[in-house]
Amino acid sequence: MNVQRRDFLLLVTLAAGVATPTWGQVVAPSIAPAGSGTQSAASIPDFSGIWAHPSSGFEPPLSGPGPVRNKSRLPTGESNFDQLVGDYTNPILQPWAAEVVKKFGEISLRGGGVPDPENQCSPEGVPYIFWNHLMQMLQQPERITFLYVEDHEVRRVRMNQPHPAHVTPSWYGDSVGHYEGETLVIDTVGIKVGPVSPVDFFGTPHTEALHVIERYRLLEYEAAKEAQERGEKEDRPSRMRPIDAAYKGKGLQLEFTVEDEGAFTMPWSATVTYRRALGEWPEYVCAENRHEYYAGKDTAVPTAEKPDF
Repeated sequence: MNVQRRDFLLLVTLAAGVATPTWGQVVAPSIAPAGSGTQSAASIPDFSGIWAHPSSGFEPPLSGPGPVRNKSRLPTGESNFDQLVGDYTNPILQPWAAEVVKKFGEISLRGGGVPDPENQCSPEGVPYIFWNHLMQMLQQPERITFLYVEDHEVRRVRMNQPHPAHVTPSWYGDSVGHYEGETLVIDTVGIKVGPVSPVDFFGTPHTEALHVIERYRLLEYEAAKEAQERGEKEDRPSRMRPIDAAYKGKGLQLEFTVEDEGAFTMPWSATVTYRRALGEWPEYVCAENRHEYYAGKDTAVPTAEKPDF
């Protein structure tokens, strides 16, 4: 993440005047996890370790509808993350969603701050959270826990269980997973809609109908390297999250599909390819530091007039 962008971003509300669905109970789709029987521990792929990907955005799919891309490009052709101007003409967008993306880009072009969950220290929902450069996956028989380095976010996935009949929306949604051979499949619904809860850096909105399917699988070294290089042609690689170039073992690829008939005209897909990270798991502070250096003041937080005890 460009550190200068974090320091100078202002809190802006983009969705004012845009009709979005109200919060409330979400009825989960009627699905049951495929292969819901437990899989032999010996056959479960090992996804442990610290994984890194250098790009800040999603890698577009090799074919088919893909995510919103940045219209602002560097001379090299890579995405210019100092100007977040999403392509609001992408046919995946419903008209109202395209208008939100357009307004977001106009603010960025004027040099204004554009809010996102990362720079506002807010929970990063699915699929937005996939931008994180470093990720760890803790695999247990009944649960998988994801650790994301930016803001130390934690996401939990229940294994071999269906969604509840009624899902109360939450920032990370209700995630259930199962293994299909050597692939981990995760199904997420019930992702909360808030003032700053886009699916990407370009302010692309979603509704509570958002449904995300993730597929994780190991890739041979050459395939993982090629996939990352392909992604770097789209997005400028970050120098803050170096890949361990000496490691020649397998990489990890996430392929995800997004469905939301309230915000998108069709399902779309993207990938994120990881290789082994160089160095240890770093420490970051975000939520504890509420000083807005760009504005010279502290972010307002709830305070008590007197002690509670």
